[in-house]
Amino acid sequence: MSRIATTFGQLATQGRQALIPFITAGDPSTAVTVELMHALVRGGADIIELGVPFSDPMADGPVIQRASERALKHGVGLADVLQCVREFRASNSLTPVVLMGYANPIEHMGTEKFVAASALAGVDGVLVVDYPPEECVDYAACMKQHGLDVIFLLAPTSTEARIRQVGQIASGYVYYVSLKGVTGNNVIDLTDVRRMMGIIKQHVQVPVAVGFGIRDAATAKLIAGVADGVVIGSRIIQEVEAHDPQDPKLITSVEQFLSTIRLSIDS
Repeated sequence: MSRIATTFGQLATQGRQALIPFITAGDPSTAVTVELMHALVRGGADIIELGVPFSDPMADGPVIQRASERALKHGVGLADVLQCVREFRASNSLTPVVLMGYANPIEHMGTEKFVAASALAGVDGVLVVDYPPEECVDYAACMKQHGLDVIFLLAPTSTEARIRQVGQIASGYVYYVSLKGVTGNNVIDLTDVRRMMGIIKQHVQVPVAVGFGIRDAATAKLIAGVADGVVIGSRIIQEVEAHDPQDPKLITSVEQFLSTIRLSIDS
């Protein structure tokens, strides 16, 4: 059983939902990224989504776009992201790490090489935004061969046929985008999320986490009432960019912010 499946299983027995924070690797530096990953765990993270910097992050709003730009200015690439995971794994063997990004860097490295390197680094799953299920059969097979979970996005516009298709391939969890548009928006229709969760659960056997537009403890608590997990990213990155990269308060600020989300979800 994968670390992701084990984590969701343990949470289910406790009647709790997963807290899944997102940060961009290399923002503001790779060394700080590893520190932030540990801070997220201390703040209550169950799974960490680690963004792979990319020059055209089409699904991401301006906050995460800026994070990618900052990382790319430092020359951070996919190999550096995997190094962050290796360094994190040196002292944390339990918290699942999911890479989130786009197809281009993966295909530039070579899909099989990427999957093998990810497994060796200690990655648990990968979410490729622009890999629809019908176009990544070989990739998904390679991932599963190396024991990695294949995570897909579903959206308010996803048809029941697409949901079924994702349900046949997905492992680990499915990431449901709570609203139309890009990350960082802040208007969530909880009624619509609840309706879509009912449809998704008919066809998807793995847990469903909800993200996009979750910016505070109150929203996170509402989403936790209808989902298996809560993903929060842009708001965390705002904490990062609000501090000088050398400021020790950067790490504590992120940890403290996430702890408020954890407390709200658990309440």
